[in-house]
Amino acid sequence: MISKLEVCIDSISGLEACIKGKADRIELCSSLECGGLTPSDELMKLASEANIPSRVMIRPKKGSFVYSPEDLNQMFDDIDKARSYNLDGVVFGATLLNGELDQVFLDELISHSYGFKKTLHRAVDTIPNTIEAVEVAINLGFDTILSSGGFQTAVEGLAVLKVMKKRASGRIEIMPGSGINLQNIGEILSDCDFAWLHSSCSILRQGNKITDTQTIKDIKNAINL
Repeated sequence: MISKLEVCIDSISGLEACIKGKADRIELCSSLECGGLTPSDELMKLASEANIPSRVMIRPKKGSFVYSPEDLNQMFDDIDKARSYNLDGVVFGATLLNGELDQVFLDELISHSYGFKKTLHRAVDTIPNTIEAVEVAINLGFDTILSSGGFQTAVEGLAVLKVMKKRASGRIEIMPGSGINLQNIGEILSDCDFAWLHSSCSILRQGNKITDTQTIKDIKNAINL
């Protein structure tokens, strides 16, 4: 199987790197240093003009994934903005105070995301049983789960990710993410084919992490061997 690469970005320069590096899909964010928040209107507009599918992070605040009714309304507005730019999909997650997925809240977001591809983001890695979330996500109507298998990195959670993929049985996309780079991509794909992989494809330059065109190209070459 030839895997595809989704690159998460939070800047215009990141978008330009994705275009030059020929990323297969983009996750549009702001503030990647705190896990990614809802992107700016400007970034959504520019992404809509690129010939690459983009999914929009819908996360109004940093910190926990426990949200209020006011947060829900903000997320509805952000989904509507993404729709106005004719983007490919949206990315969100929500949990209850007890740590489980907030299925009622997520169902509201799913219903408002008609016509979009929908990714359950790494809120799934904070819950007590990440594997059991596969059935929940399928029943809610998600298309993709972005996960590190409940661990800090996808390499650490690889055994869980493999179980999730087996449990999904083609009904939902399991996309490994967190800490994926050129050095460990072979291990991720060693004995389990994932259709999509998620990476920031970043390098450190002058103390800042930036999306790197050559890294995108190198990872794409590595996953297509």
